[in-house]
Amino acid sequence: MSHLQSLLLDTLLGTKHVDSAALIKIQEQRLCVASPGFNVMPSDVRTLVNGFAKNPLQARREGLYFKEKDYRCVRADEYSLYAKNENTGVVVVKTHLYLLVATYTEGMYPSICVEATQSLGDYLRKKEVKLSEAHERHFYYFRRKLKSLKKKYFMVEKTLDRRH
Repeated sequence: MSHLQSLLLDTLLGTKHVDSAALIKIQEQRLCVASPGFNVMPSDVRTLVNGFAKNPLQARREGLYFKEKDYRCVRADEYSLYAKNENTGVVVVKTHLYLLVATYTEGMYPSICVEATQSLGDYLRKKEVKLSEAHERHFYYFRRKLKSLKKKYFMVEKTLDRRH
């Protein structure tokens, strides 16, 4: 089991108010990990990614078709999409890299599903920012190192030219 899958299972399914969960890579529009038995079809992945790519108000007006069900959208903004169909629902939280998807069924508290999903989304957003800052620092370091190597190469080349 991957670190991301255990994170989904522990933090979301562990609440007993999330029926299934998945993590979708936005850029590649592909499923990264999902809870056992939660099969998210490529068409569902596209639907969710497009729900954020379009105007969130449009998603709110039109609703959401997910896993062969029509859902009424109760919240749609830049980072969150909540939709329900009778006693079931889907919560989608957007981070910089992922869409975090959680579902709940009859007998589960939607508010706990929302809170757990939002909290995990906030956690992932913070981790992604730290990762991108670390990548930026490494890039800056390597760029300086490359500049230094170019200078050395130039000096060696100049010295060799003088000898000939």
